[in-house]
Amino acid sequence: MNGAWLARARWRWRGALLWPTFVVAVVLDAVIVHARPLVGDSQSFFGGVLIGLILSLLALLACSRPVGSLLRRRRRDLPVAIARDYAGRAAVLAVTLALLVIGLAHHSSVVAQQRMLDDAVARAEAFIGDRAPAAFRVNAYHADVLTIQAGSLYRICVRSRDGTRSYCVIVKEQLPFAQSVIPAGYEPNAVFAEGVN
Repeated sequence: MNGAWLARARWRWRGALLWPTFVVAVVLDAVIVHARPLVGDSQSFFGGVLIGLILSLLALLACSRPVGSLLRRRRRDLPVAIARDYAGRAAVLAVTLALLVIGLAHHSSVVAQQRMLDDAVARAEAFIGDRAPAAFRVNAYHADVLTIQAGSLYRICVRSRDGTRSYCVIVKEQLPFAQSVIPAGYEPNAVFAEGVN
């Protein structure tokens, strides 16, 4: 009787780790999603908490019973509740691992797009510094960037010396350097983005 009580207490202790694991995993999910977003180039910590919470709950609900049943087939001595707790903990940790893998895989595309944006800005600054009217050249290194198509098409504007006008260029990343920048008018990016003429 005493040995059975100790085994049951040990199982309960291990099974009782599901919810602390869940809380720690959700916080870790938020950190992972904030540092390595799944989509786009940034994600707030609170958004990461929501993503981790929802995915972990779904995984817990979907996997704890069936995986717990499979675990009980292999270990008949395991109580049903403890097997479900083990399965739930594994599902929650699998969500965290999946978010980490997806975030790391997506990070390389974020870095590549940032390199292309930096290159587009450098091309625009060189063009504006060389060919724009003198009133705009002084601000060639203070560009306002509008991404039209990430990785390939950008609209970059600089303000005039007195700040009343803008000079804009379109940068096409796919073209050779000498052909990649063309003048694009005097409407600021804010007006252009709204579609107002």
